[in-house]
Amino acid sequence: MTRFRTGVALAAAATLTVALAACGGGDSDPLSSGDKGGETIVIGSQDYYSSEILAEAYAQALEAEGYDVDRQFKIGQREAYLPEIESGSIDLFPEYTGPLLLVWEPDTTVTLSDDVYDALVEATPDGLRVLDQSPATDQDAYVVTREFAEKWDLTSIEDLKKVTEPLVFGANSESETRPNGPKGLKRVYDVEVGFTPIEDGGGPLTVKALKDGDIQLAFIYTGDPSLKKNDLVALEDTKGLFVASHVVPVASDDVDDDAAGVINRISAAMSPEDLVNLNARSVDEQLPAATIAKEWLKEEGLL
Repeated sequence: MTRFRTGVALAAAATLTVALAACGGGDSDPLSSGDKGGETIVIGSQDYYSSEILAEAYAQALEAEGYDVDRQFKIGQREAYLPEIESGSIDLFPEYTGPLLLVWEPDTTVTLSDDVYDALVEATPDGLRVLDQSPATDQDAYVVTREFAEKWDLTSIEDLKKVTEPLVFGANSESETRPNGPKGLKRVYDVEVGFTPIEDGGGPLTVKALKDGDIQLAFIYTGDPSLKKNDLVALEDTKGLFVASHVVPVASDDVDDDAAGVINRISAAMSPEDLVNLNARSVDEQLPAATIAKEWLKEEGLL
């Protein structure tokens, strides 16, 4: 599953040197000048709230350790920002393991978390490295209501075999024939489901169908704020039906080991539930990324 966020077009790559610091740390209280020496660390983000929150957390934590940081946020799609990462124009960027691996190694067949990460380490171009992957994920998942999960004692996709009533899966029409759709469920987990098209990409119509009982399963991203808002449960994919997509920082060789250690501590501290909660604060409370990141860093003792 290659994932692209909606944002600026490819032409944005030509304008990435424009200073965008105002998008970032307005209330992060950064140091006016670093004491680490060396060059400024350029941190980028996609034009997507989750990516910007992660990038802001990296920036504030590094500034607190005395590093100079240049925020280049809200760049856009992977086609726009990845060449800048590969060229060294951007030093640090929050990415996702599976989608990035599929760019650098399109023919990969690995899907499980550790296998995907190990393959990504090997596929990373010279001059770059991937830092530690986070437990936090943002990927397609089979989702059910809390009530349905508790009724049938469901925590994983495999648990769906316990369900003795008909199961209906709702998603965009193209999902019916995708490898991780009904055929994949049967092949990998021996679970049979019916299908009904709902053309909103796991949005409000899909959520309503779940809550109304018209469908029992849906595709929704694990980092989507609607999971928390509607008390939905993402079922664990223990057999790798989906390509794992953990948050992972991509760094240039100019990011020293001390700075990498700061970022790795952020990755280790962020749980899947944390990412959903941070995204929810952006969507539901309309808070700026700098505020959300700062408060989370303080809660985790990282700032």
